[in-house]
Amino acid sequence: MDYRPLGRTGLRVSTVSFGAWAIGGTWGDVDDQESLAALHRAVDRGVNFFDTADVYGDGRSERLLARLRRERREPLIIATKAGRRLNPHTAASYNEENLTAFVERSLKNLETEALDLLQLHCPPTDVYYRPDVFDALDRLVKAGKIRFYGVSVERVEEALKAIEYPGVQSVQIIYNVLRQRPAELFFPEAKRRQVGILTRLPLSSGLLTGKMSASTRFAADDHRSFNREGAAFDRGETFSGVDYGLGLEIVDELRPLVPAGVSMAAWTMRWILMEDAVTCVIPGAKRPAQVEENVGAADLPALPPETMAKIRAIYDRRLRAAVHQRW
Repeated sequence: MDYRPLGRTGLRVSTVSFGAWAIGGTWGDVDDQESLAALHRAVDRGVNFFDTADVYGDGRSERLLARLRRERREPLIIATKAGRRLNPHTAASYNEENLTAFVERSLKNLETEALDLLQLHCPPTDVYYRPDVFDALDRLVKAGKIRFYGVSVERVEEALKAIEYPGVQSVQIIYNVLRQRPAELFFPEAKRRQVGILTRLPLSSGLLTGKMSASTRFAADDHRSFNREGAAFDRGETFSGVDYGLGLEIVDELRPLVPAGVSMAAWTMRWILMEDAVTCVIPGAKRPAQVEENVGAADLPALPPETMAKIRAIYDRRLRAAVHQRW
């Protein structure tokens, strides 16, 4: 496993981390014992960074991570998120009272005195234009409730605005071979300001594992079934906002580029890690076997320039017009 610095925090995190959305819910059936086995396997393989949120299974994911921390001696870095519990989810509701209440709840779920990293959870765009929100986060740091804070964003505009605030240590953003825009403007600026970049949906909701087909079916409570058009939350969170059928076609175009004996999942995450501005990828996992496949990305050699060029050509030809300016 490789490790990279997380912005200016002084922390070094595994380049392949563990996304804990799936073990909380909205990804079909999940079993806590199997989830714990997956978490332990991740630590066994050198993963030290875990990303969760207070709404993943209404705290279920956070509580599983608290148990993991109790059962391991290794120092683990756990990032959580706050804001999506708001109803209605409006910019005005991002105030100090609500944020403090969310932090206190996560502290209890995670059984800790201070959160390692708190991220605003894809708030409305207007939140990034409200200095009082970030002042409130600064006070939570001073109070010892959180060590560091960052943001999880939907759009490049939000990412660029967020890093104008000096306390923002990290930005979590969707970035994969189907969503390449962040590398153009945001990555260089984040690197200049020494802001950590956490790339979520590296496998595009499983699409980039190469294991799905037109006949694949998802459970009714799986967001890949109910959120394809953005009915529950931003459409970009499901299959990166790419039409499922088109996504399958892109995967078929990518297959010949994947070396023999290498999983597409590991290969496509190695593509992300070619960007030195990126701190880590955040693939989800519900089973130990999925963890094994994910961490394989850290062991792969660099992709050759001709492969990188072919991937970009596919994006430019098939996807740019559909997704590039949208997010």
